[in-house]
Amino acid sequence: MISFTSRQRRRPPLALAAQIAAIVALAGAGSANAATSPGFPVTIKAANGTVTIPSRPTRIVSLSPSATQDLFADGAGKQVVAVDSYSTYPAGAPVTSLSGYEPNVEAIAKYRPDLVVIYDDIDNIVGHLQKLHIPVLLEPAVTSLAAAYAQIDQLGQATGHLSAAETVVAGMKHQVSTIVASVPKPKKSLSVYFEVGTDPYYSVKSDTFIGQVAQLFGLRNIADADKSAPAYPSLSAEFIVSSNPSLIVLADTVCCAQTAVTVDKRPGWKNIAAVKDGAVLPVNDSIASQWGPRFVVFIQDVANAVKKLEGAAK
Repeated sequence: MISFTSRQRRRPPLALAAQIAAIVALAGAGSANAATSPGFPVTIKAANGTVTIPSRPTRIVSLSPSATQDLFADGAGKQVVAVDSYSTYPAGAPVTSLSGYEPNVEAIAKYRPDLVVIYDDIDNIVGHLQKLHIPVLLEPAVTSLAAAYAQIDQLGQATGHLSAAETVVAGMKHQVSTIVASVPKPKKSLSVYFEVGTDPYYSVKSDTFIGQVAQLFGLRNIADADKSAPAYPSLSAEFIVSSNPSLIVLADTVCCAQTAVTVDKRPGWKNIAAVKDGAVLPVNDSIASQWGPRFVVFIQDVANAVKKLEGAAK
């Protein structure tokens, strides 16, 4: 019987947490020279086109939780004056009532930013800020680790911390490769159901940022069955039960208060292999869905689950 408790998953394993802290600390130390280097203006090719940043920004506003993680990991935290209400990590981020979902130009402008980072051009926020001569970087949701690494580097370059960003990326790549190498190839086919929402049951396909983890460990993602379905399909309870996944990953523990106990109480779900074997893995929503450095923790959690499944099968 495998057991994954929500208490165990609220924080990274100590060893991995120490590694992440060490990488961020090293990056911050290595960014001291970059912080004082002229190196500007710099030209960035972001999702909203070519953006020129005339001087090292000292008043950054981030309307993207992932970008906020990246900025602090890169060593640019002291340059950040405001972040959106969902940017709850790291603890020292200057959280405000600003919203990335409903961006307000006047509210953003009050912080006198010399750089704004967003993940979506909602209501033409890019154009409105450009009219105020405020540089804007659009860093949209990614679908791969490679794209996440590229955004970390890009934000490092935009803020004068490129060498620090490269250190962060190198550390993440090493961690991911080490984690993947630690998991033996499954002796039998293992399937996974990723849950990112309930009522209805929303999942993710393997071509999404969360779903790519299935490919790292050779897992069959049940959400891939319908090739014509969107990237975040709504699955019926009947389909999930009949698919009989070996592992269930709950990335809706915060938004929807889902746990192994709530899953066990769902009609018919007791017969699913993952539920019978105790292979229901609760994870923090933001760690699983945000594409910053903490995503490595999510990969480690899934790796541990797969190894436990393999161990139970012996």
